[in-house]
Amino acid sequence: MARPLFSFLLFFTLFFNHTLFSQSPEAGPIIIDFGKVHKIDNPDFKTNADQEFKVVFDIMNSPESHAEINKTIETAARFLNMHAQSGVPKSQMKVALVVHNKASKDIIKNEAYNSRYGVFNPNFEMIHDLMDAGVEVILCGQSSKSRDFPKEDLIPGVKISLSAMTALIQLQNEGYQLIKF
Repeated sequence: MARPLFSFLLFFTLFFNHTLFSQSPEAGPIIIDFGKVHKIDNPDFKTNADQEFKVVFDIMNSPESHAEINKTIETAARFLNMHAQSGVPKSQMKVALVVHNKASKDIIKNEAYNSRYGVFNPNFEMIHDLMDAGVEVILCGQSSKSRDFPKEDLIPGVKISLSAMTALIQLQNEGYQLIKF
């Protein structure tokens, strides 16, 4: 008799704790369809919502599957969403993506992507949403040439720089902080 009672209590405790303490990541408020994040209540290290957040993401890798979104690009959506949820105004967040190497393919139009890989670009809507939110997307000119991604194949609004190195240096000189993951 004790064994079924113990099993019930164990199940109840685990279920209750899971329900009470686990949250699903939340969408938005800036990028609704991408970049879900967990809300952190009362963190010990407080977010200074009064300062400007200038960040540049170095995006060079891409998933093996051509049908999978690039999670490193989605990091920019998570950055915007988590800080907005924490009270940082959108106007105080300046975000740029410097895209090069294997990730170059992730910022081309659906037609060009489909022609090369047989599927539409899974990143297309996310890139649009990021640019609509004010994110600057910059492609390395060297990767554009070496990987044969001409300007006309890029999602409208994507800029080409001399190189990823050049864009990263210039943005950091303007006060952007580098995030490389």
